[in-house]
Amino acid sequence: MKPRLKLGVNIDHVATIRQARGTDYPDLLAAAHCCEAAGADGITIHLREDRRHIQDADVWRLRRECRLPINLEMANAPAIVRMALRVKPAEVCLVPERRQELTTEGGLDVLGQFQSMQRTVARLRDAGIAVSIFIAPDAAQLAAAARLGVPVVELHTGAFANARGAALPRELRRLQRAADCAHDLGLQVNAGHGISYANIADVLQLRWLDTLNIGHSIVARALFCGLTRAVREMRTALRAYRGGAR
Repeated sequence: MKPRLKLGVNIDHVATIRQARGTDYPDLLAAAHCCEAAGADGITIHLREDRRHIQDADVWRLRRECRLPINLEMANAPAIVRMALRVKPAEVCLVPERRQELTTEGGLDVLGQFQSMQRTVARLRDAGIAVSIFIAPDAAQLAAAARLGVPVVELHTGAFANARGAALPRELRRLQRAADCAHDLGLQVNAGHGISYANIADVLQLRWLDTLNIGHSIVARALFCGLTRAVREMRTALRAYRGGAR
C-alpha cells in the first residue's frame, strides 16, 4: 500500500511578520486553521529563547484551540523544557539553537550532549509527550538518538537544500543513507529545513519518510496566493511520494 506522506506546516514566519510591527496580526490561530483546511497534518512552532517570533502566549493558545497536533521545536534549555512540561504539546522536537543564527543551522549534537539529553527526553516522555530530535544525516548521531530511546528523528535537509551542481546528488545520497540507517534502527524518519516547491521532487525520492516539516517556502508562497492555497499546493505535491523499500 502506498504510504501517505504527512505535512507539518511551520508557522513561525507568520509570527515573524506580526513581531516586525508589534501588532496582534496576522493571527497565528487563523493561520493554523488555514493550514488545517488545506490538508496539513500538524502545526510546527519554534519557541526560541530570544522569543524572536513565537511567544509563550502563542504556544498556550495553539495548544488549547488548534485542532491539529502541535509540534513544539525547542532547545534543551531548562526554562523552555519547563514550559513544554506545562503546555504538553503532542510532540516536542529538540533542536540546536544559537542566538546569532537566522534560523536553526545544523543538527543537534546528541553524542556531545548525551547525558543532558537523556534527562530531558526522560522528563518529556514521562509527561506523555512524543519526542523527536532534529539531527544531521550522520550514522553516529542517529545511533546515539536511538540509544536515547526517542521514537522519531527529523533529518536536517539544509545541506541538500543549499547544494548546487554535483553536490546536490551527493547530499541526496547522504540523506538516503541516513534514512536507511534510521529505519534500520527502528526510528520514524521525518525531514525538514529548506524544503521548497523547487526541490520537493528530489526530496520525494527518499525512502522511509513519514512527515515533512516545511515553513519558510510555504509562507513565502502564501504572500502571492494565500496560505490555504500554498499549503494545498504542497500537500498535492506530497501525493507523488512512493516511499518503498531498498
